[in-house]
Amino acid sequence: MFDIQAELKKLPESPGVYIMKNESDEIIYVGKAKILKNRVRQYFQNNANHSPKVKTMVSHIDHFEYIVTGSEVEALILENSLIKKHSPRYNILLKDDKTYPYIKVTTNEMYPRVFMTRKHLKDKARYFGPFTSGLTVKENIELINKIWKLRRCSKVFPRDLGKERPCLNYHIGQCKAPCNNMISQEEYNKMVDGIINFLSGKTDNVISDLKEKMLQASENLEFEKAAEYRDTIENVKTLNEKQIIENMHTDDRDVIAFARGNDGECVVQVFFIRGGRITGREHFMLEDCQDAADSTVLSEFTQQFYSGTPFIPKEIILQCDVDDFDIISQWLSEQKGQRVNLLIPQKGERKRLVDMARQNAQITLDKFGTEMRREQDRTKGALNEIRSALGIDFDLDRIESYDISNTQGFESVASMVVFEKGKPKRSDYRKFKIKGVVGANDYASMYEVITRRFTRYINEKNNIGKKAGFDRLPDMLFLDGGKGQITAVEQALSDLNISVAVCGMIKDDHHRTRGIIYKGKEITMPYSSEGFKLLTRIQDEVHRFAIEYHRSLRSKKQVHSILDDIKGIGSVRRKALMHYFGDIDKIMQASEEELLKAEGMDKRSAKAVYDFFRSNR
Repeated sequence: MFDIQAELKKLPESPGVYIMKNESDEIIYVGKAKILKNRVRQYFQNNANHSPKVKTMVSHIDHFEYIVTGSEVEALILENSLIKKHSPRYNILLKDDKTYPYIKVTTNEMYPRVFMTRKHLKDKARYFGPFTSGLTVKENIELINKIWKLRRCSKVFPRDLGKERPCLNYHIGQCKAPCNNMISQEEYNKMVDGIINFLSGKTDNVISDLKEKMLQASENLEFEKAAEYRDTIENVKTLNEKQIIENMHTDDRDVIAFARGNDGECVVQVFFIRGGRITGREHFMLEDCQDAADSTVLSEFTQQFYSGTPFIPKEIILQCDVDDFDIISQWLSEQKGQRVNLLIPQKGERKRLVDMARQNAQITLDKFGTEMRREQDRTKGALNEIRSALGIDFDLDRIESYDISNTQGFESVASMVVFEKGKPKRSDYRKFKIKGVVGANDYASMYEVITRRFTRYINEKNNIGKKAGFDRLPDMLFLDGGKGQITAVEQALSDLNISVAVCGMIKDDHHRTRGIIYKGKEITMPYSSEGFKLLTRIQDEVHRFAIEYHRSLRSKKQVHSILDDIKGIGSVRRKALMHYFGDIDKIMQASEEELLKAEGMDKRSAKAVYDFFRSNR
């Protein structure tokens, strides 16, 4: 038994990370502390001063763990890692998990190349970005390939010089063929310098050179070529205007500001300034911010965002102060390998940039506010309606739903789908082949699936066997079936000594969702309610996933008739048996004399079928 008050006295006066868990051993909150003893004890003292969110979180804490670190920066890094891994329900979570494209110029190679990448490595190459649009990156690269004829191959120089003839790109005028010394390294590098200037926004020389070539082509009466140069000039101007806004400084910076909604939602806007120009902007959604101070919101976002982005600018301009300002600044500087300045401007150009970012965040929030509130009703609102209908006082943060799919005479399969916070979490979906049940027996199949799933949970919690994502307990199981399946599932859970609420989703005679069964009672909800619509979505999804799996296995001929396992029963006799008896259950119960009545059956094959089903019971 975990004695919280006794364990609080054992906490060390050291920096570290604390991990709050509920009675199901699920991580519900992760935090860092300068002094673990002081920080963790605060949660269990002065309860009147806590926000409603913290009070709710504390009420669910069954036990806690902690990890001592060597410094506050190490605690911050570990905290970020654990939040990303476990997504605790009471942490402020950055919902967007984007990776941004860069344009890479491989100046670390003898003959550099230009291409798109989503990784920013410390390899002495030049990176431009991040860009918020992959289309913009492709437009840039296409234009570069049109103006400058750099190589696109992956040959390694000088190792591969002269080993092969020039490729097709050379013959169609799309490459200068440095691989065969068709261009000097000095001339090639001049092209690379032009590309770097272009990507840095210095397009005047590029446009000037193109105009000169256009006039020369016109004088030579090469009007098609002149028109091509003219169009290229326009493309350079258009692309330059589309992706940049002039700024007074040439440093790389990010500008971060946010706006709050009325229902706890937050929109954070980030402007990416590279080489003194705004190269892009992006907005991010944060959830459950209603009780968090502005400094906490910005602190949580900054930590989660920069722990996942490959590039950190020299300067980060913030709307307001952040919690643990010095620690975050030190962490960012260590991540980048040079000093990173965090600034909270009060006036001047930087303040204007912050105001512009905040205004854009508010516009985004206003624009998507209705949609966000509708999504809130479809998810959290729907879950609250279900909780109210069931009369339960615990969260339905994670719901797992199961369904069995089979065809007469074919092996059964099962599906498991997961909904978190009212939304499908497809990465946690799982498929099962029923191994220990012969024939179409949904109750026995469901017992097997639940037993296998929660045995894996026990094993993974005890570090036994390979990890397969079964290490979390759901708040409730929703079954695509009635009382029979509920009984089978509750028996399986009881046999494993696991306590999870079980609910059945039942359909009417027209195979439409009618209501739910919980603790032996059938409960109906208004068809127009968001809770009922969510139940329907869960039921449709688990049914779809099971059918899809069964169909895919059949198409691969991985699911076959049980009769195929009987020696002497081929496709002709199998079809004859199914035609005569109608389903596999009747074949299983038939005597040898009854089996002989099917077309093509003889005494030997009838005995083989009869003995097979008796030996497999």
